[in-house]
Amino acid sequence: MEATSGEEAPKRNPLPSALVSNLQSVLAARRPPPAEEPSTAAEAEAEASAPAAEAEASDAPAGDGTPARPVVLLTCAGGIRSAGLAAIVDALVAGGRCDVHVCAPESDKSACGHSITVRETITATSVDFTGAKAFEISGTPVDCVSLALSGRLFPWQTPALVISGINAGPNCGYEMFHSSAIAAAREALVYGVPSIAISLNWKKDESKDSDFRDAAQVCLPLINAALADIEKGNFLRGCLLNIGVPSTPSATKGFKLTKQSGYSPAQSWQAVSASRPSSAVQFMGMHQSLGIQLAQLGKDASAAGAARRAQRKTVEVESVAAAGKQEVREVVKKLFRAEFVEKQHEGLDEDIDLRALENGYISVTPLNVHGQVEPEVEVPASDWLTAVLSLDNENEAAPATVDQHDASVAAEEKEAPSAA
Repeated sequence: MEATSGEEAPKRNPLPSALVSNLQSVLAARRPPPAEEPSTAAEAEAEASAPAAEAEASDAPAGDGTPARPVVLLTCAGGIRSAGLAAIVDALVAGGRCDVHVCAPESDKSACGHSITVRETITATSVDFTGAKAFEISGTPVDCVSLALSGRLFPWQTPALVISGINAGPNCGYEMFHSSAIAAAREALVYGVPSIAISLNWKKDESKDSDFRDAAQVCLPLINAALADIEKGNFLRGCLLNIGVPSTPSATKGFKLTKQSGYSPAQSWQAVSASRPSSAVQFMGMHQSLGIQLAQLGKDASAAGAARRAQRKTVEVESVAAAGKQEVREVVKKLFRAEFVEKQHEGLDEDIDLRALENGYISVTPLNVHGQVEPEVEVPASDWLTAVLSLDNENEAAPATVDQHDASVAAEEKEAPSAA
């Protein structure tokens, strides 16, 4: 091979050889493949598996971080470890209709209304939830929704639906003003995101955790219908749905559109004793010798505390009197605890939320940001719920109709004379 020189010699490529090779590979990969029949069985099998791969890719998040399926954000006033939250998460994950994300308080934050955390740092800690991405928040349920919708916590900007629940205890009547479960759904509505609040009519000494699972199952068709209409742009605007589930969800009579009642439970203040049982006394039963020592320490600490309290009982304050003498003022400290007592209620209409729960129906009450049900909101809510329930009834009746038709055909064939 003859050597070349001068102008005939190839110019030296200024790019590194590794980069040139990489660019050549990228350009070659972008060339359209020739339209030829598969030459080998391996290529034919690869082409046959392509639709399945595309189907799997459709469930994977898009390149911009937006999931292919609609996102449902869950929170719960009962906290990240509440049975109600676990029940609704399991139901949605098993249904496979949406991508589930959870942002809930790290502890029970019920009955704190629409309170928010200001001038304090909030911590978000990841939590393991099967099939869902979850964070526990050191704040209120409203903080959870606000932080999740800010775009700082999850890759998406706006979920399709926010669900608050399942809360233990009904959110009927004026209880909604105390309810942080409804407040979380209201916060989503302020952001312009459709929201649903779900509560179970929990009965003390009667209800059990499995009732939450039943409540999630009976609400699932309504949630799926809401997601379908949200995707079509046909879902209710300007209101949230406050759903109340009867105390026995497995025996519910169906859904019923209701109005907010004027019911309000009586609040009773009870005096609380300052004396509490020492933990050393409880520990002494397991470790007697060590318990005796701890009990003695507890007594000493109690005596010291009593002495300090006695010293703080009277406080000397400088007098402003002309005599210039000191006055003694006694400081009294008392402890109280608020309890809600269920009141007797009579004369409620059948369309009131509380009456529907008592009669075994799932109450669906549309509420706007101010907590009122306006006529212009109630009418479309009634139309939407009627359409959803009629569609479910048609789907349930369709298999029965087919079975009846097959039975009638079989009966006619049996009664017909034989051709022989």
